[in-house]
Amino acid sequence: MESGPVVRDAGRDDVMAVCRFGEEHVRAHYAPLIGDEEAARQVRMWWNTANIAGAVARGAVVIAEDGGRLAGVGQRGLDGGEHVIRKLYTLPRYRGLGSRLLEVLIGRLPADAGRVYAEHLVADERAGAFFEREGFTVERVEPSGVVRRVRGR
Repeated sequence: MESGPVVRDAGRDDVMAVCRFGEEHVRAHYAPLIGDEEAARQVRMWWNTANIAGAVARGAVVIAEDGGRLAGVGQRGLDGGEHVIRKLYTLPRYRGLGSRLLEVLIGRLPADAGRVYAEHLVADERAGAFFEREGFTVERVEPSGVVRRVRGR
């Protein structure tokens, strides 16, 4: 019998749970940082069924489950030819799980991927500290308030 969260690739049957995770938890995380309206807009833009289903179909989403419930979500993608961590969220009581999700996402990258990028909002200082601990360094800060970080594999 396994104890604690299990990290695995998300499947088609997980799409709605991942969307609900974004609505319930990501929105609440961002609201104090960027306001209710912008947090709602971010969730509508990035956590909708079409976006999540497409990413799941590409094999780009991993989830952490604990007792059949989502404890965390991670998603990778491409920006041009650059590999980017698009989402990395855990429930507050699972804070240490972010490192496991990140390593699974990075482990899914092609063998020749020399670098991986991560993006987070400037206002999300907790995300900045996390990525710093994980070996990412700031590459640039976008005018939109997004910090772009890079790490070699």
